[in-house]
Amino acid sequence: VAPEDPSRKVDGDTIIFSHVQERSSAVYQCNASNEYGYLLANAFVNVLAEPPRILTPANKLYQVIADSPALLDCAYFGSPKPEIEWFKGVKGSILSGSEYVFHDNGTLEIPVAQKDSTGTYTCVARNELGKIQNEVQLEVKDPTMIIKQPEYKVIQRYGQVSFECIIKHDSTLLPTVIWLKDNDELPDDERFLVGKDNLTIMNVTDKDDGTYTCIVNTTLDSVSASAVLTVVGKNTLKLYDSRTVFNYSRPNPPFDLELTGQLERSVELSWIPGDENNSPITNFVIEYEDGLHEPGVWHYQTEVPGTQTTVQLKLSPYVNYSFRVIAVNEIGRSQPSEPSEQYLTKSANPDENPSNVQGIGSEPDNLVITWESLKGFQSNGPGLQYKVSWRQKDVDDEWTSVIVANVSKYIVSGTPTFVPYEVKVQALNDLGYAPEPSEVIGHSGEDLPMVAPGNVQVHVINSTLAKVHWDPVPLKTVRGHLQGYKVYYWKVQSLSRRSRRHVEKKILTFRGNKTFGMLPGLEPYSSYKLNVRVVNGKGEGPASPDKVFKTPEGVPSSPSFLKITNPTLDSLTLEWGSPTHPNGVLTSYILKFQPINNTHELGPLVEIRIPANESSLILKNLNYSTRYKFYFNAQTSVGSGSQITEEAVTIMDEAGILRPAVGAGKVQPLYPRIRNVTTAAAETYANISWEYEGPDHANFYVEYGVAGSKEDWKKEIVNGSRSFFVLKGLTPGTAYKVRVGAEGLSGFRSSEDVFETGPAMASRQVDIATQGWFIGLMCAVALLILILLIVCFIRRNKGGKYPVKEKEDAHADPEIQPMKEDDGTFGEYSDAEDHKPLKKGSRTPSDRTVKKEDSDDSLVDYGEGVNGQFNEDGSFIGQYSGKKEKEPAEGNESSEAPSPVNAMNSFV
Repeated sequence: VAPEDPSRKVDGDTIIFSHVQERSSAVYQCNASNEYGYLLANAFVNVLAEPPRILTPANKLYQVIADSPALLDCAYFGSPKPEIEWFKGVKGSILSGSEYVFHDNGTLEIPVAQKDSTGTYTCVARNELGKIQNEVQLEVKDPTMIIKQPEYKVIQRYGQVSFECIIKHDSTLLPTVIWLKDNDELPDDERFLVGKDNLTIMNVTDKDDGTYTCIVNTTLDSVSASAVLTVVGKNTLKLYDSRTVFNYSRPNPPFDLELTGQLERSVELSWIPGDENNSPITNFVIEYEDGLHEPGVWHYQTEVPGTQTTVQLKLSPYVNYSFRVIAVNEIGRSQPSEPSEQYLTKSANPDENPSNVQGIGSEPDNLVITWESLKGFQSNGPGLQYKVSWRQKDVDDEWTSVIVANVSKYIVSGTPTFVPYEVKVQALNDLGYAPEPSEVIGHSGEDLPMVAPGNVQVHVINSTLAKVHWDPVPLKTVRGHLQGYKVYYWKVQSLSRRSRRHVEKKILTFRGNKTFGMLPGLEPYSSYKLNVRVVNGKGEGPASPDKVFKTPEGVPSSPSFLKITNPTLDSLTLEWGSPTHPNGVLTSYILKFQPINNTHELGPLVEIRIPANESSLILKNLNYSTRYKFYFNAQTSVGSGSQITEEAVTIMDEAGILRPAVGAGKVQPLYPRIRNVTTAAAETYANISWEYEGPDHANFYVEYGVAGSKEDWKKEIVNGSRSFFVLKGLTPGTAYKVRVGAEGLSGFRSSEDVFETGPAMASRQVDIATQGWFIGLMCAVALLILILLIVCFIRRNKGGKYPVKEKEDAHADPEIQPMKEDDGTFGEYSDAEDHKPLKKGSRTPSDRTVKKEDSDDSLVDYGEGVNGQFNEDGSFIGQYSGKKEKEPAEGNESSEAPSPVNAMNSFV
């Protein structure tokens, strides 16, 4: 049993909740039992608790005409139901009073909006769970008025006439003026000239007779004014004789209209013509009013010659007719006659069925059947209704029918998704049905496609164009009218910069059942992704897996800037920035330059190829006091990009270009000049800077225009004596030319510079050969190779030592084994160039001493102290030190080439 709750009351088999709270949410169970058993029934009560939400978009703008009502919406949602309050402004006082109407749906109505009603209005919605507010804007505009309306005109045939229509409107509204003739468009005739506030008709003819209306439309209101033009024959406005003046004018209206011979579908109308006013009546126009369905609205019925005063009129059932007649002569139309008596025709079955019958589903499970309803006089009787019938096409089903009231739509629910249906709509009234209608084919509602296109392939044609192919999806999976395929593609990264940035996806739609499409406007040397989706009337299907493709290299854009500085007698320094769009890996820069003489003739052209990792260059061996023109562009493996040009002048001499300024401590140029004009371009603006040499307080100006255009230069005045200026409002991706001048210095301008707007300047091309880590690695490798060479050299020399035992055997008995001249050295270890053997006969003299001049390469010169002993190891000490002391007779051996070990020690 549920616990007691004061907000809940049980009344027999009913539970009444008087003040529900969130705690009232529960499943309630009813138990009905008797002696034979019981039954249970469950009910779930969910108490909605939501803080307020305002559904009207924030800062929505409402515009109304003064003295008209203004409705400001504040659609809201919440539980409990929020209370709505309105304020003028953000922190104004709450709105109240009779000048405002507060609707239950939150809308604020200002019945008569005035100009001072313009401003911000704040809507606040609050309940016990929270509060929220929203602001909307109201603008009250001045009404559009025709301050000078067109006037009635009478003009002679072949003359000229003008109607004026001068308007006054709110300055923030854009009016459009339309002229009509007899409530229809003006004839397509060059004689009709429509001006800003007038209409002129040249060479007027009889057909121009009629009513001309000036209609002025704005987005908020519309006004109109009309005037009648009457065309008369030449010299027929007035006829004079000696006694009488004849005035010609429109005829008087007919009178005494009478209906006779009333039948179900016809009646005879007769009348008496009015005075012709000296111009014969040419014809009569009969109009009718349907007092039952459209009272007060007159419709054209027929027209008869001016000699006829009776007519048999065809009628429709269930119409309360009244008739009137208008007489027409050469001057114009009379006023309408008084209406005839009313005649109500009898009712009958409808003669026709509704037109424009369609069957189009709005949801995947319905079929919406629509039609154009019959007009009132087409109903032929009271109780107009429609019989709507439908059945699924190509299925052996009976027609399903329903009778609906006088509406224009019926919705069939529970249909399969996108299947064809046969539909028809038949009119009926209280007297019966219209004729059997024809059938039309419609379809139930569409649903989103089920599968994505498969086998997506991309063929890259060139650096900016690719072709994409895909397999079509089965039509059964489209689940709607196949409208085409959409290709989503976007740039992932530039392969030259390796930097990723968010790029908005581009979409191309290919109508119908196409299976390929072209993707233009790609960026060269970039990585792209794409996917393909099928589209029907409901929307897009799932996307195919992303396909990655890359565009090849293209030619680069022009370098971002070229600046020429530090002019000397024979040199100039060039600095440049890498292209904004490299479109590949830069391979080099191409610099071309040529001198310009005093008659502006160009000299021979010199071309220099510069590595891509360079950003400056000093040109030497130039002629002094000579103007040069430079052409500079970048290259990729595909080709050369567009050029940037600049001019510069080498100085006349090192000191002669400057001279002291009179009465000043600074140096002034010999002649004023502007140089080093540089540009830094973005998408829609460019920063122009320059260097100036000349009199103080110069007033600069910047001239610019589209490069290659023949249009005049546009001129911008620089504020003050600044040496920079920002050009704004440029078109993205456009090349411009620019030059700088100074006011008061006739013909004094800088040379032209060309730049291209676009994204921010890219970083310079990085060459791996200039990177610190690469240089360090190369140095380490070189050092390692040098160490290995030294070690190999040492090991090679040490490998030539003779074993001690072999040396002792070789010198055991010098008399038995006399040493040959050529064997006195260490063989292959002697240096053939630096340590040549002694000449024959130059061994030690009889006193067994060695002359220094005869043996400059003696071991003594390499030894230490008197004996020149080596301390390399024991074997050499025994051979070269001990033997010299004990056997001086063999001292002639010291004149041989030095040991390679000692030579190495000496080298180290």
